[in-house]
Amino acid sequence: MRRSLARILYDMAPRTFVNSPLARIARLVLGNKGSVAMVLGQTVHLSGATREEFLADPEWVAHEEVHLRQVRDMGLARFLAQYLIESARVGYYQNRFEVEAREGARQFMLDRARGLSQL
Repeated sequence: MRRSLARILYDMAPRTFVNSPLARIARLVLGNKGSVAMVLGQTVHLSGATREEFLADPEWVAHEEVHLRQVRDMGLARFLAQYLIESARVGYYQNRFEVEAREGARQFMLDRARGLSQL
């Protein structure tokens, strides 16, 4: 049986934990009334969004993919420690891990737009 391209991409997508209590706590701490994703290990924890809603937003997925790479590169304990220290020092938005993730997602979207415009 052949799988559709959509199913293949869905299966390749990051592992998610929907309605994660930890992501809900993060959402409350950040004062976010919308949706939140956070990476723990190699899983994207979601609060306020379904897996389908998350996967339908390529910029959001790209942002979390940067965090997944950061965890792979640093290890979970080191990443979490440095992330929390950085957030306490400069705040969430200026946290260098968030800056890198936003820039990675922005670059992904630019590359994607260039690729689509070349079709």
